[in-house]
Amino acid sequence: MISQRRVIRRIKNLSQQLSREYQGCNVLIIGVLKGSFIFMADLIRGMSIPVECGFIQASSYDRGTKSSGRVRISGLERLTIRGREILVVEDIIDTGLTMKEIVRNLKRRGARRVKICALLDKPARRKTDIHPDYLGFTVPDRFLVGFGLDWDEKYRELPFVGYIK
Repeated sequence: MISQRRVIRRIKNLSQQLSREYQGCNVLIIGVLKGSFIFMADLIRGMSIPVECGFIQASSYDRGTKSSGRVRISGLERLTIRGREILVVEDIIDTGLTMKEIVRNLKRRGARRVKICALLDKPARRKTDIHPDYLGFTVPDRFLVGFGLDWDEKYRELPFVGYIK
């Protein structure tokens, strides 16, 4: 669906934009595991400013391709959030339920400002008013894999974004 070349080029552009916008800030970039790790690594390697990185795990999926609707988050307790500029890096925003819960938790823990950077956005499935502040690509309602996205822990290693039929 999206070639490796297009993905890499878009991430480079996002890295440059984030470097400009967060210049002089003490930004904490939080990757949502597991899906964001490839995107986040490429994103921060392309940035020209110092950043601090952390990771959380959040999921609303059990096994398979349908969201359970229940959001589970772990790892926030290990991060210093209060008074910080936070950039949450996510592989894909689908229903928005997971991201809404992440943002709610970060604000409750005293984040100064929370912004979202997503590689992919699937607005056709949105159930909340959450939208990424920085976006790679808007995608159709398909189950996507590759570039960190998986199906039952498979296909994360694909260097492009594809879909499961």
